[in-house]
Amino acid sequence: MTAGTSKDTPGARPPAREAVKAALTTQAVETPSWAYGNSGTRFKVFAQPGVPRTPFEKLDDAAQVHAHTGVAPTVALHIPWDRVDDYAALAAYAEERGLRIGTINSNVFQDDDYKLGSVTNPDPVVRRKAVGHLLTCVDIMEATGSRDLKLWFSDGTNYPGQDDLRARQDRLAEALRTVYDRLGDGHRMLLEYKLFEPAFYATDVPDWGTAYAHCLKLGPKAQVVVDTGHHAPGTNIEFIVATLLREGRLGGFDFNSRFYADDDLMAGAADPFQLFRIMYEVVRGGGFTPDVAFMLDQCHNIEAKIPAIIRSVMNVQEATAKALLVDAEALGEAQRDGDVLTAHGVLMDAFNTDVRPLLGALREEWGLDPDPMAAYRRSGWQERIVKERVGGEQAGWGA
Repeated sequence: MTAGTSKDTPGARPPAREAVKAALTTQAVETPSWAYGNSGTRFKVFAQPGVPRTPFEKLDDAAQVHAHTGVAPTVALHIPWDRVDDYAALAAYAEERGLRIGTINSNVFQDDDYKLGSVTNPDPVVRRKAVGHLLTCVDIMEATGSRDLKLWFSDGTNYPGQDDLRARQDRLAEALRTVYDRLGDGHRMLLEYKLFEPAFYATDVPDWGTAYAHCLKLGPKAQVVVDTGHHAPGTNIEFIVATLLREGRLGGFDFNSRFYADDDLMAGAADPFQLFRIMYEVVRGGGFTPDVAFMLDQCHNIEAKIPAIIRSVMNVQEATAKALLVDAEALGEAQRDGDVLTAHGVLMDAFNTDVRPLLGALREEWGLDPDPMAAYRRSGWQERIVKERVGGEQAGWGA
């Protein structure tokens, strides 16, 4: 089916195929280092053979994703999970493999000291430790040439009366200001939010409004990150995206899928229509630029690591292609006329278009196999790493 051919939209004029392909050529999807290692739920980490033992081996695997998709040139690091002695050497290693170091992700949620919070902890000693880690992450940004520092805080409370809610916001603002003032030229701070977990009564950065309020006070280098799994059921995420784009404060995405809570499944696996709607607002709102980082944040638990990341990248590409196929002229005309069914039909035509042939043709133009999943299976990389990566401590969450 071709976009713009349904009976609801008899005169629809889909964008030219070549224009869509040209736009897709500019897309880049950042993959997360931690998704290549062992990961799991709160209950169990299922170890897999062949997963990376070091950050360098994570980059080797990320290079495979980029080699087969052509659109994954950067890798996000997670500190201290990806700690090395020489970060400049790690960046050089990435460059040798056709990659760059992307976002630096901080970790102030695993140490025992952070039981009652990190930057919002009532103990000033703990707060200083947490802020010190965040400043170290800025140093790592400088060593690796990274643009973005991403902050997510598990800080919050489990019981009413446990701590003063306003005081915790004051402590948060003070910590963010300290880190913001340390940022160099070309650096950005991306503030992530999460509805709940592990704080079940009051999370200190629970929603986009709280994140936006702090970023607004900090300055233009502070932007909001939208993790697609961090919302209450039924939340209209595309509305949040549209609003943040309108305000110039959408710094990027953490793409993953969820069915119930923060499930961290492959992007587009649970609700591909939602991913399409989000990407349409990105295209509509002028967010299809390098200023909006398209990042994956998924913790594979039962599926093979590298092909699962390839699948997520492909799902993001397909949603983007469909968003680019929306006939903006026909949609705008129907909206101005108050023609509800025609307007909805324009969106559904684009969503129901099979864009896989278009993306396959684009990959062939890049000299790649049109089917990245099949190409990876034939590459022999999976068999090689299972054979070679024996011994050592596997680099991943909890294992």
